[in-house]
Amino acid sequence: MAFSANEITDQAADARAAVDTATIYVCVTCRGPDGVVRDPLPGQLLAAATVAAAQGSGIRVRPIRCLANCSRGPSAAMRANGSWTYIFGGLDAACAPALVIGARMLAQALDGILPWRGRPDVLKRGLCARTPPLDFNEDPE
Repeated sequence: MAFSANEITDQAADARAAVDTATIYVCVTCRGPDGVVRDPLPGQLLAAATVAAAQGSGIRVRPIRCLANCSRGPSAAMRANGSWTYIFGGLDAACAPALVIGARMLAQALDGILPWRGRPDVLKRGLCARTPPLDFNEDPE
């Protein structure tokens, strides 16, 4: 099947619009697995690195106070318009680029599910949970 230049341009615009709706939430109160209070907190370092990694990407980064994943912190979550929400733990500032890549992949996933293939390893190992979109209805089998 051949596509016209306009259809290809429209598809590219749709993909860019999808990326614009992706958001990464980074817990800024995470202390890390040992629970020791540091200044700055590991969650704050992860948030700052994620903001820097997302610069110019269209991905939004929002600091949040506590994702209730303290035993696996530092933690972050990501979602895109109508997608599932993914929560990751055991992160550090070096994981920031992987979070941005994952958010971009999620935003472009037509089914709202973060693809396993191509997902950065830290987002495979660090997955804690995924939750469905608010309007989700399981198809009866």
